[in-house]
Amino acid sequence: MSESIKHECGIAFIRLRKPLSYFVEKYKSPAYGVNKLYLLMEKQHNRGQDGVGVASVKLDLKPGKPYITRYRSVENEPIKHLFSKISRKIAKAKELHPEKYLDAKWMKSHVPFIGEAYMGHLRYGTHGKNSVENCHPMFRKNNWRSRNLLLAGNFNMTNVEELFDVLVDLGQHPRERVDTVTVLEKIGHFLDEENQMIYRTYKDEGLSNSEITEKLEEEIDLQRVLQRSCKDFDGGYAMLGITGYGASFIARDPAGIRPAYFYANDEIIVAASEKPAIKTAFGADYSEIQEIKPGHALIVKKDGSYSQKQFIEPVEKKSCSFERIYFSRGSDPEIYGERKMLGKLLCPKILEMVDYDLQNTVFSYIPNTAETSFLGMMAGIEDYLIEERTKAIEKGEMSREELQKLLSFRPRVEKLVIKDAKLRTFITEDEQRDDLVAHIYDTTYEVIKKKVDTLIVIDDSIVRGTTLEKSILRMLDTLEPKRIIVVSSAPQIRYPDCYGIDMSKTHEFVAFRAMLQLLRDTKQKGLLKDVYKKCKKAEKEGTLNEKNYVRELYKKFSTEQISSKIAEIVSGQGIKAKVDVVYQTISNLHKACPNHTGDWYFTGKYPTKGGNKVVNRAFMNYMDGKAGRAY
Repeated sequence: MSESIKHECGIAFIRLRKPLSYFVEKYKSPAYGVNKLYLLMEKQHNRGQDGVGVASVKLDLKPGKPYITRYRSVENEPIKHLFSKISRKIAKAKELHPEKYLDAKWMKSHVPFIGEAYMGHLRYGTHGKNSVENCHPMFRKNNWRSRNLLLAGNFNMTNVEELFDVLVDLGQHPRERVDTVTVLEKIGHFLDEENQMIYRTYKDEGLSNSEITEKLEEEIDLQRVLQRSCKDFDGGYAMLGITGYGASFIARDPAGIRPAYFYANDEIIVAASEKPAIKTAFGADYSEIQEIKPGHALIVKKDGSYSQKQFIEPVEKKSCSFERIYFSRGSDPEIYGERKMLGKLLCPKILEMVDYDLQNTVFSYIPNTAETSFLGMMAGIEDYLIEERTKAIEKGEMSREELQKLLSFRPRVEKLVIKDAKLRTFITEDEQRDDLVAHIYDTTYEVIKKKVDTLIVIDDSIVRGTTLEKSILRMLDTLEPKRIIVVSSAPQIRYPDCYGIDMSKTHEFVAFRAMLQLLRDTKQKGLLKDVYKKCKKAEKEGTLNEKNYVRELYKKFSTEQISSKIAEIVSGQGIKAKVDVVYQTISNLHKACPNHTGDWYFTGKYPTKGGNKVVNRAFMNYMDGKAGRAY
């Protein structure tokens, strides 16, 4: 993607299923779990670098010993920072007590992060300040092991205000109106109630408190806790929780919006946001890595047994297609295939636009994430050439020279856009973007036939259009092509996301800007006020979440009209080449990604009612001149 979008967080979970002594004996190190957690997180570093947090829980330590440890960091390289800190603790123990280093019991009692249960979180700050306090895991502390709760997640709730009010009705006094706090406290509340219910039962039977503690850790039903606490959540989520006694859960929203996968063998249970991380860290076959079902939680008991349990009624699956297009690592074989298909499906439109003149067409891509869709696009062009060659040979009317020329022709492929990775790192704030964006990319000169060639440049998505306008098109225009066609392997992004991707401000989308300009051009600008009034009326009536009113504005124009207007906007002034913009179709998106049909940012069809509320609020914010988020 040529534009900076913060997005989605990542989770990592490891539970050792055998005694720590087993791992010390087999792997000659007490740090097996720590090392695997590092690898699992490093292989998901694409999901968040604003902050990182890790935690460990030690099972069955005697009272007086710290059994929960949590470290968090917002340093420049937070993963490296945290695991260096952990490694120093382990190295110091080895230096001071070399004879105890392979003594599992002693290491577990004396060294942080030598335990059985681990969790990690990678954060992109889609909400709140980027401080250590905002980093997961969040920790709800209690002197009873079974009431302690660590929570980390890849989620965003659209109904934070309602959840806050629920906590108040429960008698709590929440310290913040943010979804992380409300989710933690809500699950924590029902975990407390589960504890209390079991406690009362056995207290009435005359058991001592220490005996009840054992019963609590055997009988707490995390499925029931999640059923009671998550029933009114509206959003996309993959939530990871570990209790103080070691029982754990990874819960996924009922539409499967956010991704979550797990793998288990007789030694470990592991979960993460992406399959390739599990594959790399544990050498598992892809067929062995399972998807956590929507509306289900992978629940791991204290004894290491596990099962998937439904905690909320699943709805139509709408897992995020943007994961497939851009966010997740393309080393996943399914994602790799889907991205190639997205590129390939664009070929008929591309060929039509260049009037099948491949002699004077040069193909390239915006590095780095568009490379896979570029390969798919070129495979599609090759398929077209094979078909044309076959037809020509079957006719049998070509001379040997003509046949050789036909068979030897190859599509012209050049690396025209070169990304300066170092500059890319510094683009963190909206107000800085325009100043730096013109220098992110460079180009390759003297490979284009001036005033003759058409350049086809594919990107995986076009969100704001800023980089195209400020940098890429200006740069490519210096090559003096006759025409530049920018191709997006994703459809037009028209609506904000509210489930974890940082696309919350409607007015920033180039498709929205194009639609506004078309309304002005066609003298329909009054429709903006009409939709605004409908939104305000629905807000007053409490029905803002029932319908996406902004869709009415886009319905006035065809996809091609909006694409043409986008081309005008990103061309700006001074571009001499003719510029066109081509987007993927919704039908082709679903063809390429048939099992991941969440497309609300393209279609406005949100999988939860809270999505409708967010898009309507975002539009009202635009009309009111407010710059803040809609959730």
